[in-house]
Amino acid sequence: MNFLFKAYCRTYQSIIRFALKFIKFREPETLDGLTALADKVKSEGLSSILIVTDDVLHNKLHLLDGLKEDLKKRDVNFVVYDKVLPNPDVTLVNEGYDLYKSNNCQGIVAVGGGSPMDCAKAIGCRVARPNKTIQQLQGYFKVMKKLPPLFAVPTTAGTGSETTVAAVISDHANNTKCAINDPVLIPKFAVLDPTLTVGLPKHITSTTGMDALTHAVEAYIGNTNTDNTREKAVRCTKLVFENLEKAYFEGSDIKTRRNMQYAAYYGGIAFTRAYVGNVHALAHKLGGKYNTPHGLANAVLLPYVLDYYGKTAELPLAELATAVGIKGVDNAAKARLFIAAIRKMNEVMNIPATLDCIKEEDLDFLAGEAFKEANPAYPVPKIMSKEDMKDIYRKVGGLTK
Repeated sequence: MNFLFKAYCRTYQSIIRFALKFIKFREPETLDGLTALADKVKSEGLSSILIVTDDVLHNKLHLLDGLKEDLKKRDVNFVVYDKVLPNPDVTLVNEGYDLYKSNNCQGIVAVGGGSPMDCAKAIGCRVARPNKTIQQLQGYFKVMKKLPPLFAVPTTAGTGSETTVAAVISDHANNTKCAINDPVLIPKFAVLDPTLTVGLPKHITSTTGMDALTHAVEAYIGNTNTDNTREKAVRCTKLVFENLEKAYFEGSDIKTRRNMQYAAYYGGIAFTRAYVGNVHALAHKLGGKYNTPHGLANAVLLPYVLDYYGKTAELPLAELATAVGIKGVDNAAKARLFIAAIRKMNEVMNIPATLDCIKEEDLDFLAGEAFKEANPAYPVPKIMSKEDMKDIYRKVGGLTK
């Protein structure tokens, strides 16, 4: 890769790292359990809200029944938008925005995993910036206006969306994703209720949990860390290593489910301030092109990308290894064993080592789009070229040159 381009990326990242010192990253107020939500909506003076969720949670699992009754008792009007799909598209955001306006809503409640959260945040962006499209708002600090009050109710333990500045929306017309990053997207309230995660299918438990781990690892090994993000990343990593497999095999254990919710929460705080890296850049393009679930893409990609970093990530990976009780003769050995442990977790939880959706003829497009997302912003240990990214995609896709 061109030396001048690398220098440009590192200079850009240094400027961002300096600028971040002057930006306040607030943490959402936490509410203990779903029963506290209706009271908080009422106390905030909101008379009409939009609830953003998906069809399964609303009409099959009926997770919103209690909330809707509580809101009715408090004379709070609500309308439910339950069409959110995995990797929500710009079209869904615009439908939700139209519903928000036509019902004179004053706040938004997001119930679900990362997809309803991202959709709700993007709807909030449209409310704040009605004359801008989602495509025009992608990037950094493009919103910069206060969103309506946003209540985040995670029903998975992985995305950390209840704490973050980010929303990722698919643009299926162009086979890509729009990543919006702005501190105004941080929800005002986070409702942590582990009972909502008890019924998760095993594959959702595993892949969302590995999503949380990816957030923590990428934040920790990046070059925009603070003492707080390192501490939160270590907390997340330890909680995932100690609880994810148990949550996968013993899904009704409330303590384990609560621990995984906090893992996601801490991971979200970590990467909100410290950023993610090439795993996410590569994963986002698989979601945009093939609709690959984000947690699954991250889980499969993570060990391949960490292998690529080699010595540049050796020390921080060794520190994470020590934090989770992995021993080795030196930092190189600890780093290798940490990556091996990630692969082992994937294997134990039936997460595949490769993804058969990737096609050779798509590699130029995928790598080009991932390269544009990652550079110059992501403060990764080692900058990947487009060819490096194609090589990763080949390995993940089980392809040969």
